[in-house]
Amino acid sequence: MTRLLFALLTLLSLSAPAGALQLIVWDREMNIKLGSGESSGGRMTVRLVDDYDGPVVVLFAPSDDERARGTFAGLKSRYTGTLNDGQLILEGGATLARLLTPFKLSVGLQRAGQSLSLPGLRNTGPGNSNK
Repeated sequence: MTRLLFALLTLLSLSAPAGALQLIVWDREMNIKLGSGESSGGRMTVRLVDDYDGPVVVLFAPSDDERARGTFAGLKSRYTGTLNDGQLILEGGATLARLLTPFKLSVGLQRAGQSLSLPGLRNTGPGNSNK
């Protein structure tokens, strides 16, 4: 009976979903969300707008599990950079792919089309007078 219980607990722990590294890209004033991403299976998929040119703030948030294991030790929670024509360049000229390579994460970029907004924040979409 103990073996069966141990086997079931082991199986359950192996099937538990792994946490993901989250990424959010904001404009410098942190009013407009310009992109987001999440890691899964060794790949960080990032959606970025392509209608913004200027300085950005990139925020990283590892899951509690990843933080406890030290999976992303050395990765700062905040980086500055620029977003031009859908290309993200971080401080010091590093790309997102170069930054995440030591953590065994490849990067896949997708275009989001236009700036994303959250309730109560400015929207930069076409025809919006709240600019």
